[in-house]
Amino acid sequence: MWKEFKQFAMKGNVIDLAVGVIIGGAFGKIVSSLVADIIMPLIGLLTGNVDSFSKLSYNGIKYGQFIQAVVDFFIIAFSIFLFIKFINRFKKKEEPALVVEKVNRQEELLAEIRDLLKEEKDILRKNETS
Repeated sequence: MWKEFKQFAMKGNVIDLAVGVIIGGAFGKIVSSLVADIIMPLIGLLTGNVDSFSKLSYNGIKYGQFIQAVVDFFIIAFSIFLFIKFINRFKKKEEPALVVEKVNRQEELLAEIRDLLKEEKDILRKNETS
């Protein structure tokens, strides 16, 4: 059982996932600080010194915390979108060329098979007529 767990844990996907979770947690802290320390004070200036929605409530219902969570979510989601878009710019541009090469190679092989089948068919016709 230990051996199976070790094989599972050492697979590339699991390690990549672990790194992603750790980096995601750190990135979440950065974005949370961005929201709490920069964006919400700016919103507070625009809305009359409301520095956080989380203080809003009505008859004990803290609807402001829900609004704050929604705002945080959208800012975090948009930040992640921008980060991924930025990272994708640096990916190798060679990937589409590899796909085209594979398709071209498949077409070549199919053409060769077609030609061989045609030759075989011609040979069979000649043998039938002789």
